[in-house]
Amino acid sequence: MKTKKYKTAFIFLTALFFLWGFITVLVDSLIPRLREVFDLTYFQSGMVQFAFFGAFFLLSIPSGYILSKIGYKKGIILGLSTMALGCLLFYPAASYRIFGIFMLGYFTLAAGITILQVAANPYVTVLGPEETASSRLNLSQAFNSLGTAIAPALGALFILQDRVKSTAEIQVLDSISQKTYYIAEASAVQLPFLGIAAFIAIIALIFFFVDLPKVSDKEDSNDYRKVLKNPNLILGAIGIFCYVGAEVSLGSYMVNYFLNLDLAETVRTTSFMRTIAGWILTSGVTASSDMAVVGVFVSFYWTGAMVGRFIGSYLTTIFNPARVLSFFALGAIVMILVSITLVGLPAMWAIIAVGFFNSIMFPTIFSLALKGLGDDRAQGSGILCTMIVGGAIIPPAYGFLTDSFNFNIAFILIICCYAYILFYAFRNKRKMVLT
Repeated sequence: MKTKKYKTAFIFLTALFFLWGFITVLVDSLIPRLREVFDLTYFQSGMVQFAFFGAFFLLSIPSGYILSKIGYKKGIILGLSTMALGCLLFYPAASYRIFGIFMLGYFTLAAGITILQVAANPYVTVLGPEETASSRLNLSQAFNSLGTAIAPALGALFILQDRVKSTAEIQVLDSISQKTYYIAEASAVQLPFLGIAAFIAIIALIFFFVDLPKVSDKEDSNDYRKVLKNPNLILGAIGIFCYVGAEVSLGSYMVNYFLNLDLAETVRTTSFMRTIAGWILTSGVTASSDMAVVGVFVSFYWTGAMVGRFIGSYLTTIFNPARVLSFFALGAIVMILVSITLVGLPAMWAIIAVGFFNSIMFPTIFSLALKGLGDDRAQGSGILCTMIVGGAIIPPAYGFLTDSFNFNIAFILIICCYAYILFYAFRNKRKMVLT
């Protein structure tokens, strides 16, 4: 009976992983449209990502404190309710064209996702034997990646289907036409997120009635001093910082790297590559910009992460999770070195392959870092999620190195991130052997 309850809870929790992955990427589809709705500068547009990572940095540890008081189930409902509120704030933000309200809405949405991350990740690790915790978390994270893979297509269909006018095009319109255009733009933002808010509210209601098993008799533990003395947790938190920073850096600058390799013309003149790009570029490969032509292939980077997590979920059931992590970290380093060494399409596919090796890192590091924390899992999860702020710190450093030197020099920073993860994997593998 207990196993059946655990399986039911795992299914519902995995649905949450899909949900927040889907919404996180879907919001990215808003940025080009909202830039016109609010007449934003590029700096203001960039602040959207700081709002997201800022929520993790500011709220992860408080979320762990809240969870220790109210438990995982109420924490999940709180996270979902906060996400729904964030989606609802997009309505007045678009209606009144006030960027500050949109930022508040995005921060509120990210706050809800933060609470879910802090609650759901450790909860999945304890829904079964500790030795298979990495496998369960990898499987849940695979569905998170599925959500991130589906969201861009639906965002293009429902949010970005009609062409967004440039600021110059809007300025030549008369006042009535401008007003009509802005109303239409606001509606394109509002309706999808009203629907999402309603859907999240339904999910929260379902969780209110779902009987989630209580996994601890002491969920009111709140001793941060104790978990901060755990060296494996702290080293794991640094690993999360390095992983998120490296993954976001590669994904954010990949198009620029491909352009630096002069790959646009190669894609146009290579039959296989041209065919792939043609499946996605509705305007045609010839008519599309160089950025669009090479940008198509960035999706393979994220798709590789999804595929890798499904494979990793199986591998971590038959091999030591720390051993699997070490092979994947080494694979990421090798692929970057191959990309630096080669040119053209081989260099491109090598860096895309890093996405596959990224796949198991977050869930495996997370589960290894929480191992043995017992009733302090919520606090440990809060500390780990705080270090997702690496996604706001390492990419600018990577960009600075690229501006100052070149991509190959900047890649050294990313290699150092994966080298640290390799060290953490070896440390845990050795620790498991000794115990």
